[in-house]
This record gives sequence, structure tokens and C-alpha cells, in this order.
Amino acid sequence: MAFSQGLSGLNAASKALEVIGNNVSNANTVGFKQSRAEFADVFAASLSGAGATQIGIGTKISDVAQQFTQGNITATNNTLDVAINGAGFFRLSNNGAVTYTRNGQFQMDKNGYIVTSDGKRLMGNSADNLNGSSPVEIQIDTSDLQPVASSKITGTLNLNSASANIDQTVTPFSSTDPTSYTNSTAITVYDNLGNSHNVQNYYVKTAANTWSVYTTVDGSDVTPTPTPSMVFNAGGYDSTNSTVSPISFTPTTGGATMNISFDYSTSTQYGSSFSVNKLSQDGYSSGRIASFTIGDDGIIQGRYTNGQSKDLGRVILANFVNPNGLQSLGGNQWMATYESGDELIGAPGSSTLGVLQSSAVEDSNVDLTAELVNMITAQRVYQANAQTIKTQDQVMQTLVNLR
Repeated sequence: MAFSQGLSGLNAASKALEVIGNNVSNANTVGFKQSRAEFADVFAASLSGAGATQIGIGTKISDVAQQFTQGNITATNNTLDVAINGAGFFRLSNNGAVTYTRNGQFQMDKNGYIVTSDGKRLMGNSADNLNGSSPVEIQIDTSDLQPVASSKITGTLNLNSASANIDQTVTPFSSTDPTSYTNSTAITVYDNLGNSHNVQNYYVKTAANTWSVYTTVDGSDVTPTPTPSMVFNAGGYDSTNSTVSPISFTPTTGGATMNISFDYSTSTQYGSSFSVNKLSQDGYSSGRIASFTIGDDGIIQGRYTNGQSKDLGRVILANFVNPNGLQSLGGNQWMATYESGDELIGAPGSSTLGVLQSSAVEDSNVDLTAELVNMITAQRVYQANAQTIKTQDQVMQTLVNLR
């Protein structure tokens, strides 16, 4: 029996060394999960049972279990590199066949799909269905961002209550005559074709607490009739809640007629110098995509040359009740099996799923120091089992030599 015991021990130690060698060889493989050889003892079958006198006949390998512990996260310079911090797997598609990986080294192909180095496409939600439950292959829309025409200008000003009144019968307003207005502001707006236009407002103090507002666009007067005014109460607040009338003009660049409203309801009239605390508008020109970012919740956001941003899709994660039931396919990929259970899909950070970190990758979780120690142990076990075979051979030789 000792021959079979020793032989099984040699096989077990050899398998352990194979597992350790595979772990060591993948110490620098992104997203790799180390394995552990698990063994069980073996007893001969007996109908009557042998009780406490039964001696085992060796060992056998019961499982090679992967250890899905978290690997260290290392920063990179590629915004499409993504690390999972926590539980979950990226979902990949290969012509409809679904596999799973922890390797987040992605790139974009010529068709705008986010893919692995071997061409498998990352799955998630499309831009028009960011919270969908049916994952699709993520395809980034790289077309120019459509311009949006300005429709509203919002301003928070302080007009100096100590400013002198201007008698408009003596000095009528003229945008070219600085003595005909008290203060002015300028802002760029955009038509529906993305062309920019310069809108200037001129504030003329005509009486206590009363300011007339004139407007020019690209130097042309577009002030409505009657002339709008801002009226403040004794406390210095806009008493008529944004009285400045909308303007309307047709761009000479071919765009549609523009109608722009003004909101100065938060402006004040205090005895301090003129100041512009806020001046904004809601339009923008067309823009080309300049870069991507992937948030910890999986949202892929594109940043454009016009300063705007847009959600372009969402990376989702999948998890399993029994990850050890996944079948390894090589290439840092796994396939779902009956033992793993059905996939549980969700947005990063939801339920038990981990969060994402862009411009980073998850390192292999192999502890190289521990593996080298395990290698020494497995080597000694192999030598010890070889010695049992050698000893049994000597015993057998002794018996043969009896006369």
C-alpha cells in the first residue's frame, strides 16, 4: 500500500507545484486571481468497515479553487483603463457569447465600441437608457455635439445707488457715447447654428431707484419698445421681479430668429461700486469630443471642445452567488456555469457590487512571497513522498533477500 500512498503524494505535490507555478507566472497579469490546490485523503472501500484500524491509501486533488480577493489598484494614463474596487465582473460580448473578466484594460475600436485587446466588447447601458436592465454592447457616439441656441441670460448685478442721474433729453442713449450710460455688461450667446453673437446691455440711471436698460447685438441696437427698466425698492432689491423685456433678432449668419429673455431678479442697488456677481446664458456652440471619463458609478461622460459634457453610456457589473463555480476560459475570462448560479447585474456601487476607478487597473492578487514559501513546502512534500517509496522499496528488498 505504501507505494500507492507515496505515488499519490508525489502526484499531489506535483499538482501543488503546478498551481504555484501558474500563480507565480501570472504575478504581473492584470486582474488575475490566484488559485489554491485543495486535497483530500483517500480510504479503501470496505463493506464491513475497518473502524479505527483503517489506514488511508493516499491523497487526491479535490479542487483547484480560485481566490477572488481584491488586488491592489495601480493608476495608469489611459482613461479607458478601469479597475473594480470590490465585488463584480465586467461583462464582455464576443458576437453574442457572454464572458466575464476583472481585467479592465480597454480601448476604443474604429466603430466606437469599447473593447479588450482581443476584440471582445464591453457591455453596459446605452446613453438613452442609462438605468436599463438589459445590457448592450457599449458604443460611444463620437459625432460633434449639436449646438443649442441661447434663450435666456441670467445676471446678478449691483448697480450703484449713488450714481448720478442722466437726463436723456440732454444726453440720449448711444452705445458709442460712454457719457450716455452709467454701466454696461457683455456676454456671448449662440444661435441654432452655433455661431456666436455679442450681447451688450447698457444701464442708464434715469431717476432714483430706476434704471433704463438698452441692448445691442453685434453692435446693432435691438432694444424693445418701450425701453425696459429695472426698478428697485427702498431696500435696494428689484421690486418688479426681472422687468427687463426679452429681445428678438435675426442673425446675419443664417441662423433662425432668436428670442432671448433676461432674468435680473436677484440684482441689487446698494451704495457700492457697480459689480457683476453672475452673468450666464444657456446656449453653446457645436463641439468635438476631447476626452472621456468613467465615474465610480460607471457613467461614461464625454467632454467636448465647447466646454460641455454629455453622458455617453454606462458600464455595468455582474456578480454571482458562487464565483468559484465560474469556469476559467483563459485570457482572464470566465464563463457562467450551473454551479456559479445566474448572474446578478447592476450599476457599480449598487447592492453588493464594487465601484469603478477610471485610469487605473487591478493588479494580480498573487502574494509572491507566500507563493515562494509554498513552493518550498511543496518541494519538501514531494521529496518526503519520494522517500516513502524508497523506504518501501528497501523493505521489499529485505523480504526478497530472506532465505
